[in-house]
Amino acid sequence: MSEVAPKLVIAIDGPAGAGKSTIASRLAKTLGYVNLESGAMYRALGLKSIEAGVAAEDGAALLALANQSTIELEPTPEGNRVLLDKRDVSARIRERDVTDAASRVSTHPGVREWMVSRQREMGARGGVIMEGRDIGTVVFPDANAQDDPARAEKLKQDLRERDRRDSTRATAPLRAAADAVHIDSSALTIEQVITRAEEIVAEKLKQHSR
Repeated sequence: MSEVAPKLVIAIDGPAGAGKSTIASRLAKTLGYVNLESGAMYRALGLKSIEAGVAAEDGAALLALANQSTIELEPTPEGNRVLLDKRDVSARIRERDVTDAASRVSTHPGVREWMVSRQREMGARGGVIMEGRDIGTVVFPDANAQDDPARAEKLKQDLRERDRRDSTRATAPLRAAADAVHIDSSALTIEQVITRAEEIVAEKLKQHSR
C-alpha cells in the first residue's frame, strides 16, 4: 500500500512590495497547491466597506459587515478569482483606493479574528499556500510607475506608510515567525526566489515523511 504524500500549509509572509503574491501564485501552480490570498480577502472587505459607506475607522461596523459577507477564492489557471457575495471583484480590489482601505480595515482586532477564522477553515486540509502580512505569525503558528519619477516616489512613500502602520498596530503586528525561513530577495530574480522556495518545501516534505 503506497503512502499518501503529506500536504503542507506553506506561509509566505513579508512587507509590502516583497513579491508575496507573485511567488505564492507561481509556487502553487508548480506544487499543485491552492493559493489562498489573505490580502485579497482584506481587499474584498475593504471594497465592501467603501461600497456600503462604512468608515474604515469603525471596527464594530466593519465586523458586522464582515459577518454579513461571503468572501471566496476560486482557483483558475490564470490565478484566483475573488468573489465577494458571489460577485467577481478580482480586478476592482487591485485598485489603489481598495488597497488603502484594506490596510486600514486590517487594523481592527475583531476583523482580524474573523479573517483568521475564515483562513484557518480554508487551510485546514493542507495542500495550500497562504500569502499575507501576518500569515506565518497569526494564521498558522498595485500600480505601475511607468517611468514617472514623481509617481514612483509617491508609491514608495505609500508602501513605507503601509509597512509602518502594519508593523505598529496593536493586534498582530507585522513580524517574522520565530521558525520562519528567510529568503533575502534583494538581489534575486523571481525565478531564483521560487527555486529557493521549492528547495525549502522539498526539505520540509522530507522531514514530514520520516
